[in-house]
Amino acid sequence: MLKTFPIVSPDDGVKRQVLSDAPQLMVVSFSFEKEGAKGALHNHPHIQSTYVRSGRFRFSVSGETVEVGPGDSFVIPSNAVHGCVCLEPGELIDTFTPRRDDFL
Repeated sequence: MLKTFPIVSPDDGVKRQVLSDAPQLMVVSFSFEKEGAKGALHNHPHIQSTYVRSGRFRFSVSGETVEVGPGDSFVIPSNAVHGCVCLEPGELIDTFTPRRDDFL
């Protein structure tokens, strides 16, 4: 069943929208509107897969830094401290298992 979720702004220059969800899976779009916008360092118990739809980002995952661009994807393990800085405006598509109930 298709649902529409609100667009929220968790950080300056960042918009988040849940695209779909089920108890064991959630897909979320994060749009970074300007260079320098940040996804603050954080961690959570969910396993996260990130796909770079557009733009360029510098990610920190468990103290390691990597620069990613369109078409790149990677997995962030449960409880790993991670965050990013936008180098070029774009969109990340994140998948979480299980669902991030705090996003609903």
